Amino acid sequence: MLSALYSLITGIGVGLLFAALKFPIPAPNHINGVLGILGIFLGYWIIGYFRKG
Repeated sequence: MLSALYSLITGIGVGLLFAALKFPIPAPNHINGVLGILGIFLGYWIIGYFRKG
């Protein structure tokens, strides 16, 4: 759980840095892109779950 918090803090820091330097965001800038990444993660997790079973 602590590593998830570190990841979130690092992501916020990178986002702030990119915004301050006026660089384009290094991630999907629409909810569809974010949901696509979430879908890839969930698909990978589901297959892993059934392979262990």
